[in-house]
Amino acid sequence: GSSSVGRYLLCEINVSDKSQLLLLDDRAVATAVKAAVARTHGDYGLALCTIRFSVKYLNTHTGIVLLRFPKRCYKLLWSALPFITSITTRGHNIPCFLNCLHVGGTIRTCQKFLIRYNTQQLHRMLPKCKNEEEKQQIREAILDCSLEDGTKEAFEEESESEEDEEE
Repeated sequence: GSSSVGRYLLCEINVSDKSQLLLLDDRAVATAVKAAVARTHGDYGLALCTIRFSVKYLNTHTGIVLLRFPKRCYKLLWSALPFITSITTRGHNIPCFLNCLHVGGTIRTCQKFLIRYNTQQLHRMLPKCKNEEEKQQIREAILDCSLEDGTKEAFEEESESEEDEEE
């Protein structure tokens, strides 16, 4: 169907200091991605990638970001991501790198992946918490996996039949 035209790329923004993530916003991430595409593929690649490219979701606690882009730009975008070494936002330059976690044809497949991934992260981070309050903060930040508003309930009850078609 027409849904195969778009692709979603789920990435994790890795920073040395997690508190720096709180400075990020959608626009800063989008700008960094576009700059990397331009550096890697020139103006032509940039023009191709930016029509319908958007940051659909950003969690500033976990650094998870969901990018939407036209299917045919996948290789352009994917090959540019390693060239992101920092994101500039609100006058701060934040050194970071993007780690691709998953690519999917629907937000739902990315969301399913994110729930599994976040659960693993949770088990890794909880033992390091100093107190119950920290644990609770981390739980809330990580378990908020809804990549779009209000879809959590909707996708919970949908059948598992709709799996992503591979190229």
